[in-house]
Amino acid sequence: MSSIDSLLTRLNSIQPIGAPTPTTPNAPVTPKRDVQFGDLLQREVREQTSVKFSAHAQNRLQHRQISLTDPQMARLEKSVSSAAEKGADSSLVLLDNLALIVSVRNRTVVTALDQAQTNSHVFTQIDSAVIA
Repeated sequence: MSSIDSLLTRLNSIQPIGAPTPTTPNAPVTPKRDVQFGDLLQREVREQTSVKFSAHAQNRLQHRQISLTDPQMARLEKSVSSAAEKGADSSLVLLDNLALIVSVRNRTVVTALDQAQTNSHVFTQIDSAVIA
C-alpha cells in the first residue's frame, strides 16, 4: 500500500488550475476545498476492492447466526483478489468452517454455508476454489 499512499500524497499536493499564486515567495498556497482528490480516490479504491454481500448471503449468515471477524474479512478480500488475478469469475472460498460462493467479477458473496451444510452439497457453476 505504500505506493498507493505515496501516490495519494502526491495527488493531494497538486494545485488546482487557476489556484491563486502566493503573494510572498515561499508562502504555501492553500486551496479551499472540503474534500481532497486523494481522499476521494482512496475511498473509491477501497469501495472497489471491498467484498460485498448479496441480500441472499446476508439472510443466510443472519439466519445461521454467522458473523465474520475483521481478520476473516481481510482473508476473504485477499482470497477474492487472488481469484481475480487468476481470471476467476465465480469461486468457492473455503474460510475456516464456512463455504462462500463469490462472484469474483462483482466482488460479491452470493451465498454462504457453514460446515454442517457443506457436508452434503455439490457446488456447481464455479470456475475456481480458494482455501483462505
